[in-house]
Amino acid sequence: MLQNGQTYVQAAPPGPTAMVFGAGVLPAHFWFGVHEHPQHQIAWAARGVIVVEVGDDRWVLPPTRALWIPGGIRHETGTTEGAEMRGIYVEPDRCPVNFAAPAMLRVTRLVRELFEHLGAPGTEAARRERAEALLFDLLEPVDVIPIGAHPPTDPRARQVAAALTDDPSDPRTLSEFAAAVATSPRTLARLFVDETGVTFGHWRTQIRLAASLPLLAAGLPIARIAGRVGYATPSAYVAAFRRAVGVSPGKYFTG
Repeated sequence: MLQNGQTYVQAAPPGPTAMVFGAGVLPAHFWFGVHEHPQHQIAWAARGVIVVEVGDDRWVLPPTRALWIPGGIRHETGTTEGAEMRGIYVEPDRCPVNFAAPAMLRVTRLVRELFEHLGAPGTEAARRERAEALLFDLLEPVDVIPIGAHPPTDPRARQVAAALTDDPSDPRTLSEFAAAVATSPRTLARLFVDETGVTFGHWRTQIRLAASLPLLAAGLPIARIAGRVGYATPSAYVAAFRRAVGVSPGKYFTG
């Protein structure tokens, strides 16, 4: 990787056809720093759950989902519990599809088998071309809304944001947080609106929902997820998720 200001530019070596596959096991809590690729990338985990952050958007990807990342888009990739990741790099001038923005992709059983087939060493170019052509035809975006929130920069608001990120179930009110950081509730509320573009309550909801996605991807029951991210009842969590995303939690990864 070559450092370019605050961004690393990581280029995959050229391959005989459109796609170059990389593979690696990521330990728990491992993150690649902010970087970009001149190639398009398909980020996918054959095992475990990976997370890709693009600006304020956060994409959580179990093995049934991948993320198309257009070339030149700055992003971070990592995992909470560990994952077996595939980095699939696509040469833009050889690619028949062009998603202009990051897009979650559906990984069906056939798509998974094609990923594994193309990632195997020693496949001749003609066979690769045929398999890639089929894979390109099968790439199917899933219409979902990414979840995430821009962090504030003011030290007082940042301290509150860090507490909620570390523990989304923290029940303290805006007034209680304001007292903890030696400011007024009105000032703290204004800081969140000015620096994140949303109210404190909306920001906290986004953080709670973002924290719930890896748990949802791992298959935890809704009742357990709700309590771990700060909702008193499963129905309250489901209602908040549906309002923010447009689908129920159960359909986010399966619909």
